[in-house]
Amino acid sequence: MAIEIVEGDITAQQVDVIVNAANSSLLGGGGVDGAIHRRGGPEILAECRKLRAGHYSRGLRVGQAVATTAGRLPARWVVHTVGPVWSATEDRSSLLADCHRNSLRVAASLGASTVAFPAISTGIYRWPLESAAEIALSTVTEELASDTSVTLVRFVLFGQAAYDIFRSRLP
Repeated sequence: MAIEIVEGDITAQQVDVIVNAANSSLLGGGGVDGAIHRRGGPEILAECRKLRAGHYSRGLRVGQAVATTAGRLPARWVVHTVGPVWSATEDRSSLLADCHRNSLRVAASLGASTVAFPAISTGIYRWPLESAAEIALSTVTEELASDTSVTLVRFVLFGQAAYDIFRSRLP
């Protein structure tokens, strides 16, 4: 079991699963979500629409995770998860941990062994990078210690600052 920290483009990762920091609609958006939908092509959106027409008619709740095809991405699947919006007055750390935990569990249920994560909730949702890194790394470390098919988790970070923060918090 290994955890890697890299700076780069998550849509270019050759892994079994790319985790998408999605919005609850599952229909694409900005940031990582928009990049995954653009590069992955219409196949991802088509599967997301099917999910919305079925069990997720009200959207995906914060902390949950669900899989679709990866379309034209160099991965097999995309696992979509909705991160929490940062709040200075309410501790939502458990929801951010759920994003990582549930994404890994969905990946394992697919038989995936390699997973790439972005820095969930650190963009438009304003989660401080230092806190996000600690939550992400501790949750993933704990989950990898359990009985899982996942053997490699790669955090793919945008920018040197994010890379440095995650790298400094790697156990």
